[in-house]
Amino acid sequence: MPAEASSLIMMVVLFGVMYFFMIRPQKKKDKEVKNMRDSLTIGDEVITIGGIHGKIVKVNDDSVTLEMPHAKQRITFSKWAIGTVNKKGKENKSEIKEEVIEAIENNEIKDDENK
Repeated sequence: MPAEASSLIMMVVLFGVMYFFMIRPQKKKDKEVKNMRDSLTIGDEVITIGGIHGKIVKVNDDSVTLEMPHAKQRITFSKWAIGTVNKKGKENKSEIKEEVIEAIENNEIKDDENK
């Protein structure tokens, strides 16, 4: 009987180790990816799982429309096809505002009246 009990304990311990080192981290990663895909907004620069780079111009429940940077072509993808987000749209807007403010301060941008 003790040999059977020890093998049962070993199986329980093995399952526990597998859960904490394999199953739990994968569930956590899946949750993070789902949150990333649910938080996609217009203006985000993303890379699809196929390696296509683009900027989000339209977001639906299950799909997003990307605009390619050079050809200005638009392609619709399922949300699950988005692999990573390079830059969030809100950050890009603040960077553009800062550049415009610096240009105005340096008198690089002139009013229409001065032309």
